[in-house]
Amino acid sequence: MVLSMYSAREVSESDAPQIYNIVKNLAEKAELPMPRVYVIDSPVPNAFATGRNPSHAAVAVTTGIMNALDYIEISGVLAHEMAHVKHRDILISTIAAAMASVISLVANIAQWGAILGSNSDDDDNGGILGTIAVAVVAPFAAMLIQMGISRAREYDADKTGGELCGNPEYLASALEKIEYYSQVNPPMTQASNATAHMFIINPFENTGKFLKGLFSTHPPTDERIALLREQARALSIR
Repeated sequence: MVLSMYSAREVSESDAPQIYNIVKNLAEKAELPMPRVYVIDSPVPNAFATGRNPSHAAVAVTTGIMNALDYIEISGVLAHEMAHVKHRDILISTIAAAMASVISLVANIAQWGAILGSNSDDDDNGGILGTIAVAVVAPFAAMLIQMGISRAREYDADKTGGELCGNPEYLASALEKIEYYSQVNPPMTQASNATAHMFIINPFENTGKFLKGLFSTHPPTDERIALLREQARALSIR
């Protein structure tokens, strides 16, 4: 559904040899099945992985990322996406989103039940207000937990991706460039808040600065880059 939403087209080795062979080499290194490879016609550099498990995985890149990054930077990005596949992060994110949706649904039912079942008795009003307060807070808390899980999975994918591509600096450099383009370009025309967490950098990175750190599905990019460069230095010392 997500691939269809972004009009992604599947490519073979003859269609996109560079991208296909990078994914193939990373899959072998990670001891994973070869995922299907897709390209999205968009000038905005970005990428994502999807699939409920490694045997049903797909990775997608935009034409923008193919044009903006060099070979080693693309390998860093695709290593990050293969790390998501290895960690089964799409399944974890889906479960987190489903749990958040269930909490929101139950909270809404409780809220309307309190309103429709209310009477004029003053003693009941405190309980009703309490129920409504919980109904409002519960979905908010569920959303924060969901975003926290998403951010944690991004950090883990960065670390594993840095190891898979052979040098965390490749991914750090790629993130710098993608971040720059996200700030100067409008979001992808097909971008949706429901799928923003799947991308290597949030497609809406240049919108909604208010409380960005709290509500973002991704960690701050500068923090991700700093951690990757620290990882690169640690590997060089060994």
